[in-house]
Amino acid sequence: MAASNSKCGGPAVGIDLGTTYSCVAVWRHDRGEVIANDQGSRLTPSCVAFAGDGDGAERLVGDAAVNQAALNLTNTIFEVKRLIGRRFSDESVQEGIKLWPFKVVEGREGRPTIVVRHDGDERQFVPEEISAMALAKMRETAEVYLGKTVKNAVVTVTVPVYFSNSQRQATIDAGAIAGLNVMRIISEPTAAALAYGLEKMPVTNRARTVLVFDLGGGTFNVSLLNVDPGVDIDMGVFEVKATAGDTHLGGADFDNELREFIRKHGSSDIKSNQKALRRLRTACERAKRMLSSMAETTIEVDSLHQGIDFCITITRSRFEELNNHLFARCMEAMESCLRDAKVDKNSVHDVVLVGGSTRIPKVQGMLREFFDGKELCRSINPDEAVAYGAAIHAAVDMILREVTPLSLGIRTDGNHTMSVVIPKNTGIPTKKVKNYTTLYDNQTGVLFAYKGESASTKDNNLLGEVELSGIRPAPRGAASLDVTFDIDANGVLNVSPEDRAHRGEEQHQHHQPQRPPEQRRNRAHGSGGPEAQDEANQVNRSSICDNAITHIGSTITQQSIIILQYWLGSCLWP
Repeated sequence: MAASNSKCGGPAVGIDLGTTYSCVAVWRHDRGEVIANDQGSRLTPSCVAFAGDGDGAERLVGDAAVNQAALNLTNTIFEVKRLIGRRFSDESVQEGIKLWPFKVVEGREGRPTIVVRHDGDERQFVPEEISAMALAKMRETAEVYLGKTVKNAVVTVTVPVYFSNSQRQATIDAGAIAGLNVMRIISEPTAAALAYGLEKMPVTNRARTVLVFDLGGGTFNVSLLNVDPGVDIDMGVFEVKATAGDTHLGGADFDNELREFIRKHGSSDIKSNQKALRRLRTACERAKRMLSSMAETTIEVDSLHQGIDFCITITRSRFEELNNHLFARCMEAMESCLRDAKVDKNSVHDVVLVGGSTRIPKVQGMLREFFDGKELCRSINPDEAVAYGAAIHAAVDMILREVTPLSLGIRTDGNHTMSVVIPKNTGIPTKKVKNYTTLYDNQTGVLFAYKGESASTKDNNLLGEVELSGIRPAPRGAASLDVTFDIDANGVLNVSPEDRAHRGEEQHQHHQPQRPPEQRRNRAHGSGGPEAQDEANQVNRSSICDNAITHIGSTITQQSIIILQYWLGSCLWP
């Protein structure tokens, strides 16, 4: 392996920001190294807690946060990855609120906002800020190991393949708040494929078709890739052919199904007892792990509710029965991925398991059965492979081609017809231009951008909308618009409609003031006194991107984030 330096000559860092656990790796001495935290573990819980009052007030991240959770439920935040970049009204957010002991309210612009009590005051944080605290912990872990700061390091952070524009942007913003130079966002299965292809794949002079099955704590991803590692590390070619997944499917859902079964069939109702529910969930997670190696196990919780001890025996078959519908969703997504790639299952050379939930025997059994007894690749650590691959990508120049997981387009008429501009599984980065004309005389209107596979936008997800002004009156069909969809290597979409009649004229942009990244960074690192905290709470958080349109000026800092950009004086219509 020839490459020894990162793409910028500084440290190369890869971070897997997971739903339940996070992991960090670095590239040095021509190889990747997964780093242990201050507790000696290479996995750090993605958990943040606000504890104590007065001189004892502190913010805890990782194992320390988990260890005090039972005594501080409402101020211990976990699974924030299921909130980041989403709207408060999203169905998945509302379902999560029913299960989380901490408080989530609707904040500015319809975004979920987490409310905690800390040092006697009520404080609010958007998901990006909580994620930034977890990322800062990963940064600190890397700095202790390297003996130097990673402020100027090249950092690759991974996300699920189905993360939307707003979720990807929010992840980048969280990195900026944490003081990281996030060079690239890549999908989790692609990162795992890098780790497998460069470290564990059989030595061959031919490309191989690799299916990465990534079932983690909160998300599920599956990708099919053509992998050619090349004769040297910087000559590798990794090309994603198709991808599928679910941003709300993982080990936490298996735990919840088991917990709900026990709650409904228990001798007493503990639905309103958050402390009991948390203890039961922890016991269910432990039982799930035990059932990966045992046929049955016992769930015991002393004084679970009203001083009554709880004990129940759960078999592996019952656990599998409770979660059959979730296992089926995994297999349906995998089959969809193969269909989209137009690849027969017999043409798959390697099936690589990634994510802690792939240890579940039922998952492995379904995969072996589907692939007619094929031996599954378990040579890479399923918990660490994503961070390891991210570090490789941060360090080494190689050809990496990802795809957009869903079709992208606009609504073109009053019947909610979806006009696809970029089909799903199109390689990125990419740029597509499509021409449209007005439907009515003197028409003005709004550009609605969607993602999804339905012919009707009613069944697809709205990415954003732009109210356009300065449109010159024109008869039906007289105005002609070129709509450009431009996706960068991070999977971030930029949409720009241009009126052909105005081409070449000066375009005007709407400027929106950006909150200095340092102010947001101070909140992530806990700096600043009460006055700074109060000021930070009042800052317009719309500068942290969501799935509405972000208007930006002509001077864009590295922390500025583009979702959809438009020019006033262009026009499009619903």
